[in-house]
Amino acid sequence: MVDLDASDNYFNREIGQLQFNYRVLKQALDTTHPLINRLIFCCIFSSNMDEFFEIRVAGLRQQMKYGRETVGVDGLIPEQALAEISRVAHEYIQEQYNILNDVLIPEMEREGIHFVRRREWTPAQAEWVRNYFEDEILPVVSPIGLDPSHPFPRLVNKSLNFIVELEGKDAFGRETGLAIVPAPRSLPRLVRLPDEVCAGGENLVFLSSMIHAHTDELFPGMKVKGCYQFRLTRNADLELEDDLEDLASALRGELLSRRFGDGVRLEVADNCPEELTQFLLTEFGLTERDLYRVHGPVNLTRLMAVGGLVDRPDLTYSAFSPSIPKQIRSRDSMFDSISKRPILLLHPFENFSPVVDLLRQAAKDPHVLAIRQTLYRTGADSEIVEALADAARRGKEVTAVIELRARFSEAENLELASRLQEAGVIVVYGVVGYKTHAKMILVVRREEGRLRRYVHLGTGNYHAGNARLYTDYSFMTCDESIGDDVNKLFQQLTGMGKALKIKKLFHAPFTLHSRLLELIEGEAELGNQGRLIFKFNSLTEPQLIKALYRASQAGVKIDLIIRGICCLRPGVPGLSENIRVRSIIGRFLEHTRVYYFGSSGRPQVYCSSADGMERNLLNRVEVAFPIEDPDLVARLREDLDTYLADNCQSWELQSDGNYVQNQPAEGEERLASQLVLLERLAGKP
Repeated sequence: MVDLDASDNYFNREIGQLQFNYRVLKQALDTTHPLINRLIFCCIFSSNMDEFFEIRVAGLRQQMKYGRETVGVDGLIPEQALAEISRVAHEYIQEQYNILNDVLIPEMEREGIHFVRRREWTPAQAEWVRNYFEDEILPVVSPIGLDPSHPFPRLVNKSLNFIVELEGKDAFGRETGLAIVPAPRSLPRLVRLPDEVCAGGENLVFLSSMIHAHTDELFPGMKVKGCYQFRLTRNADLELEDDLEDLASALRGELLSRRFGDGVRLEVADNCPEELTQFLLTEFGLTERDLYRVHGPVNLTRLMAVGGLVDRPDLTYSAFSPSIPKQIRSRDSMFDSISKRPILLLHPFENFSPVVDLLRQAAKDPHVLAIRQTLYRTGADSEIVEALADAARRGKEVTAVIELRARFSEAENLELASRLQEAGVIVVYGVVGYKTHAKMILVVRREEGRLRRYVHLGTGNYHAGNARLYTDYSFMTCDESIGDDVNKLFQQLTGMGKALKIKKLFHAPFTLHSRLLELIEGEAELGNQGRLIFKFNSLTEPQLIKALYRASQAGVKIDLIIRGICCLRPGVPGLSENIRVRSIIGRFLEHTRVYYFGSSGRPQVYCSSADGMERNLLNRVEVAFPIEDPDLVARLREDLDTYLADNCQSWELQSDGNYVQNQPAEGEERLASQLVLLERLAGKP
């Protein structure tokens, strides 16, 4: 009998996250993507790694710092996990710079896009750079000499800095030998040289090169012996107590500290002398394990600016127009459309505008009495926010449940809350200790003498920008039971009292976890007649994994489409030989969550805001909603089958923990699931 609790049956979640980041990086080598977008994938890898160190590595270090080590289901203690993270991350980051220097930059050169290095500047370019330095950089840069009255400065998280070796005495007779130059955060890290000083093409120069070239002007009369880039990544996780009296005020205070948390990673230029590198490590309380020597800029994320600096549409993705289903196009009123039959949209292939239109029409409709909405990430200047504010100004009862602790969107959400309150919206900050991650809109409308509820439920955020980049489902219905369920959930979020009985929805932290386990067990009872297809961003929750193992042992065929972390080990005889795990990486960020239960030919299908993680199923406010219309169920199955048939943008997780990219068999046609969905739903881009 296989021991389901054995640590060998589980992969480490941090390594799983690193592997996802690596799959993103490998897109930079995929020539089916346009060249500038390949560069952007390289930058996204950097951004993902920044967040990984800021949150995941920082969390493990905090456990060790305060003696609160916990052992994951994989059996690794924090010290072991950090050692393995360091080994894998160093390997991946080395490969990233190899891709940048040996592949992407040469290919961009061949396309006439030049990153002009200092040694390559013509006299005219050097003169232009000097003028730019004197006019734009010198007035705002603040060099800091290190001496007893000028201790090492407190540097902002992820900021670009230089450590400078000096020789000689300054005007006060000081001879310290070292200085720090923080690059002004207000200036772009990449600047386009004007055409008149270039021989053709698109010519870009790094801010770091301009500062490096003119460091001596920052220390007049002294000799600059060396100038080297470095960048410190800090702990950026926020720690808030559960018994706060004022969450918004406490969060404002914590946001200030995020910029100056404990150091977790040091990146330095690989030409930085060993003694200076060791000086920096000591200053930040880090070790060799936390040091990353890089051959190139230490802030690659800023290379995303290339897309906006050069005019080369032939080197970026073709534009496409998301479609609007005929059911909506044929009617002026969203209420009429929804009342005819429920609507299911798959963004970005189908337009996000109907969701905005629902709120806009609700704001203006004299028959609408109330609007309630959860907001996790949306943007303070979004059309949705404007519609809510407009509804409140028109005298409707508008309530917004804003999750202030949406990671890295906290400041924006504080601004959003203030703006809505000024318009007369009732703003609630959810439940302390449980992030409100559910995506819900409830519109109450008077029709023919009675009240009717219209509902939007989604797998993603109410953010129009994300809806162009992330795949997410939007579901709109006026089903009475679902409307009643959503109303009760808003009552729980805004008021107080016992958990109310919910008819159709599964909701965390109360019923979602238990109902998922029950439905998986139901499939297991069907044996080899059972069928499960789950699509998550991540799967880490041990009880859910054990339930899937038991279903596999019973003969159920299981497909898991998991973009990021998967702690389940597939393909193990006697444990998980009936489980296949794949990750889809492409133009769009896969973000939909779908739970498909075959139920012996009578499928039950749910979409959800929740991943298969402890935090989602047990410690957040989440919703899973049923798709009951037979045509929509068939459509969802078709979408899932498209992902399962992908043979070029999909990666298979092996039983040893490695991912292998799928390739078309000999004579087999390439099938990229996202391109198929684009052609099917939006028309060929």
